[in-house]
Amino acid sequence: MHQAWEFLKELTNPESIVQLGLPLLLFVIFAETGLFVGFFLPGDSLVFIAGLLCATSPQLMGVNIFILMLCLCLAAITGNVVGYLFGKKVGEKLFQRDDSLLFKKRHLTATKSFYERHGGKTLVLGRFLPIIRTFAPILAGVIKIDFKQFMLYNIVGAVAWIVSISSTGYYLGSHFPWVKDELGYIVIGLIVITTIPVVNTYIKERKK
Repeated sequence: MHQAWEFLKELTNPESIVQLGLPLLLFVIFAETGLFVGFFLPGDSLVFIAGLLCATSPQLMGVNIFILMLCLCLAAITGNVVGYLFGKKVGEKLFQRDDSLLFKKRHLTATKSFYERHGGKTLVLGRFLPIIRTFAPILAGVIKIDFKQFMLYNIVGAVAWIVSISSTGYYLGSHFPWVKDELGYIVIGLIVITTIPVVNTYIKERKK
């Protein structure tokens, strides 16, 4: 039990994930964008740190920034496809599911509210928002969005998300190497910035 808990803590620590290698990094991105149990994973921080370390510690990453971006995009796209197929199979029954440790109905409700305002663009905009990023493809499957349209938004969203955040990390690492020593503050800042819109969406939904 203790070992399982320690492993779970490692999965929420973006620095540990990156240092454990590219395969685990790709799995976490896949899980956060395709499995409803992956909403707690640190996607934004992970992508940023991976880009940063490509510049400051290339031997640690083992790939250059372009290969990293390609691999991360493929993981994010594949994750969304799995989420879509899961949502399509489960359907409306997902809204009747009871809350559990790894599933909260309010996350699904907040994503649905986001969909009602932004439509298919949620798959692009939602890439930059924790929780929404996880549940958007699942909900797309539930409401049976045309798969070709889904894939268009899926690819555009994945590329926009991965390239913008990882390239920002890479740029800062290349020009300001000392940023690597401030990762703790950066991770906290990213969490706060990306969580505010999700909290606002949830509060508005509760008021309705």
